[in-house]
Amino acid sequence: MAILFYSELDDPTDWKNAFNTIAESIPFYTWPNQPDNEEVEIAVVWKPTSGILKLFPNLKLIASLGAGVDHLFYGAEIPKGIPITRIVDETLTEQMVEYILMATLFCHRNMPIYISQQHKKEWQPVRQPLGRNRIIGIMGLGVLGSAVAKALRNLNFNIRGWSTSQKNLEGIQAYTGNDELKEFLTEIDILISLLPLTPKTENIINADLLSCLPHGSTFINGGRGAQVVESDLIRALDKGYISHAFLDVTREEPLPKKSELWLHPSVTLTPHVASITDAFSSSKQIINNYTRIKNGLEPINLVNSLAGY
Repeated sequence: MAILFYSELDDPTDWKNAFNTIAESIPFYTWPNQPDNEEVEIAVVWKPTSGILKLFPNLKLIASLGAGVDHLFYGAEIPKGIPITRIVDETLTEQMVEYILMATLFCHRNMPIYISQQHKKEWQPVRQPLGRNRIIGIMGLGVLGSAVAKALRNLNFNIRGWSTSQKNLEGIQAYTGNDELKEFLTEIDILISLLPLTPKTENIINADLLSCLPHGSTFINGGRGAQVVESDLIRALDKGYISHAFLDVTREEPLPKKSELWLHPSVTLTPHVASITDAFSSSKQIINNYTRIKNGLEPINLVNSLAGY
């Protein structure tokens, strides 16, 4: 039995140390340095090369390195019948809440305007609405989205939520499915996307959706870059329909140097850092799930392969 680690973005050192602390007796290998493919029973991966997971005949568990699992359903060619889990961890949730609060307050308190004024040496206060008079819409009410909604509600913002399946959160006006999407978007001042990437949500932030928002709304994306048609977003920013976009994710990462987003005056970018997986706490989850599978139990945070999350 062995653990295989695959990621071209993550340093395996922290993960190796974490697994060695939690399960010292289990060998830990980094692709492609595993001595025997038949030994591998746990694959801990992020954006694996197409087809490599089919090389391990005794694979018992595929564990995504993060909360997102879209990287496993878009071209990875994963073997059928193997349980897939994602990381659901309070440290991930805490970080995402911090990030979205930061981005929301940045937009709510007119910081894009004041930063522009500073560069031009202008001193001009802007009328500031109270938080209770701001309508914030959150797309995606899963673990992360619901935590963000509660945190923003505690700051007295007026919160709406939209998801592909019915959700009921205290104090949150909830909308469900395509039939209620347009109604959800009406009157929103700040739109936040925390949706998982699935065939249903890919390109969902497009010209049609953005046109349903009130003129001058702002957009925050902590979900997935492929949910946004970037040319439509840039066009909406250029015309002032969207006043500012705060993006932690982009369709292609790292963002190509030629992208217009880099230098757009109405865009704030961060390099996919809203919520970073903690190796130690996540390793405990993965080993626990492997033990559950060996004992005939369903793993925790099991991914629904049909739904894609």
